[in-house]
Amino acid sequence: MDTLDLARWQFAITTVYHFFFVPVTISLVAITAGLQTAWYRTGKEKYLRLTKFYGKLFLINIAMGVVTGLVQEFQFGMNWSDYSRFVGDVFGAPLALEGLLAFFLESTFIGLWMFGWDRLPKLVHLGCIWMVVLGTQLSAYFILAANSWMQNPVGFRVNPERGRAELTDLWAVLTNKVVLVTYPHTIFAAFMVGGAFVAGVALWHLIRRPDTDRAVFRSALKIGASIVLVASAGVAISGDLQGKVMTEVQPMKMAAAEALYETEKPASFSAFTIGTLDGSKEIFSIKVPYLLSFLATGHFDGEVKGINSLQDAYEQLYGPGSYKPNIPLTYWTFRLMIGVGMASAAVALWLLWTTRRGRAPAPWLIWLAAPLPLLPLVANTFGWIFTETGRQPWLVFGLLPTASGVSPGTTSGEVITSLVGFTALYGVLAVVETKLLLRTIRGGLAGTDAPPPDTEPEQPDKPLSFAY
Repeated sequence: MDTLDLARWQFAITTVYHFFFVPVTISLVAITAGLQTAWYRTGKEKYLRLTKFYGKLFLINIAMGVVTGLVQEFQFGMNWSDYSRFVGDVFGAPLALEGLLAFFLESTFIGLWMFGWDRLPKLVHLGCIWMVVLGTQLSAYFILAANSWMQNPVGFRVNPERGRAELTDLWAVLTNKVVLVTYPHTIFAAFMVGGAFVAGVALWHLIRRPDTDRAVFRSALKIGASIVLVASAGVAISGDLQGKVMTEVQPMKMAAAEALYETEKPASFSAFTIGTLDGSKEIFSIKVPYLLSFLATGHFDGEVKGINSLQDAYEQLYGPGSYKPNIPLTYWTFRLMIGVGMASAAVALWLLWTTRRGRAPAPWLIWLAAPLPLLPLVANTFGWIFTETGRQPWLVFGLLPTASGVSPGTTSGEVITSLVGFTALYGVLAVVETKLLLRTIRGGLAGTDAPPPDTEPEQPDKPLSFAY
């Protein structure tokens, strides 16, 4: 493989690895805040214990997310310097807002929340975790605004002398039609992951330790599974809106998602297809009539442009070359995203049904405890692979081809060295993360009981203490 292929592989590996932690962080901090709010409002100790338990798991996860996110940004200068030069003036604004506003908001109030259990008033302490929630939401929005500009560039002009895009309207970037549909879709998908994580951990405890904190984990199972169901509805609605916007700004991506080579009106959606390895010819397919037209246009008889006609149009607009993404990869990641996401919702609904009216989960359901959180996480991953590979061969759609963004002075040997190094390091970090999470999960609710009332007089110089 040449330098471009290796650089793409390295960015793909580090990005997918980083995104394993992002949806858990976004959702788990909000769920933790909700549990603490329930404790503040009701005074029930079970909510306090769940707050501390899942809050500890959130803290372990966010530490890994921060580290891997920093490495991802360093790659812009390592392997993609021409890309950084081209988009730097535009990306500078949302990424600066993410770093200076959202990240510092998160880090400051995480510290206050961690060490403020015995020092801050209950309402102020509760406000700290909600400020962390706000920080994660702002961080997600600003980063998605930058990514959405790559999908649909707005609010800029190209300086022909410097050969770069220059920001002219920050508000246009922050209100890009793509980010307005991508943000809710991403957040709902993240809550599917967080809800499944909460439910999966609770299910494990209910089956492996049925006599320990049964009522507490039963509540956690119901809360987690309910979040998955509500979030899955949000994913479906926002995904439908996102598909229509995608068809408007990136019609080739929608055509590739269906492997639709010829324009059709109306267009069917294939639930399952067997084709040639290059995706150029269909051998067998199970289709749902009219569905693709509705997903793409909102009308059951709408016209959906095919790959061949779009290729001809792009050649006239941008010059000779192939403007088709990897069709098999785009086709299957789109379906796996939908299929695995639907399976997550089905499992959550089934768990609520089998444990209704105080029923204990069947012992064999222990095999669902580990896969349950992984299902929506895998669906999230397939969704991002589809989003980024379906944009190819563009880094910035219609402006900067991927081949033009790689660092000109970087050699294949240098990329291989850093690729192997990062992969090995991430492998070690994955082992550490997994062991920390499993040890904490196995420990259960030990140490999360409410402390006894302090009968000693308050000492003004009492040091801060870590809640866990």
